[in-house]
Amino acid sequence: MSNKKSGIKDIIDFCIPIVIAVALALCLRTFVFANAVVPTGSMLNTIQEGDRIIASRLAYNNNDPERYDIILFHYPDNEKEIYVKRIIGLPGETVQIVNGVVYVTKTDGKTIQLDDSFITTGTPYGDFGPYEVPEDSYFMLGDNRNNSKDSRYWKNTYVKRDKIIGKVKFRYYPSIGKVE
Repeated sequence: MSNKKSGIKDIIDFCIPIVIAVALALCLRTFVFANAVVPTGSMLNTIQEGDRIIASRLAYNNNDPERYDIILFHYPDNEKEIYVKRIIGLPGETVQIVNGVVYVTKTDGKTIQLDDSFITTGTPYGDFGPYEVPEDSYFMLGDNRNNSKDSRYWKNTYVKRDKIIGKVKFRYYPSIGKVE
């Protein structure tokens, strides 16, 4: 009888750490981190097609999203799809693209030309806008401007704040490193 009790105790002692580890991993994935596989080259060269990335779900708990943040979000035209893009326009701003150059008129009325130094996949082209970003919404562009399905082409042009999953922080496969 004591051998049977000992065997059951051994099984329980073996299973408890596994159950705790699985529960902890599920909690972290649900409340702290989100991961995704990038299916296209729309964010080249910052993020490669096939990269596996991690986003912080906590990044915007106490802070507002900022221009140039790379975020994971629910695609406005089909919320079942998850997209990754860079924030270009903030709430209340106006975004216009002239000959591929992005201009933003900030809420104070000042117009700035955006820094596009992270774009390395050819010279962007085209004229788009102006887009007036509603409150609680963001205008998104892919870094690979000539090959990105982004705010310029969506039926529902803007990403609402509550549809942001998190700020992309890290790439873990096939290469490892911080994403900026």
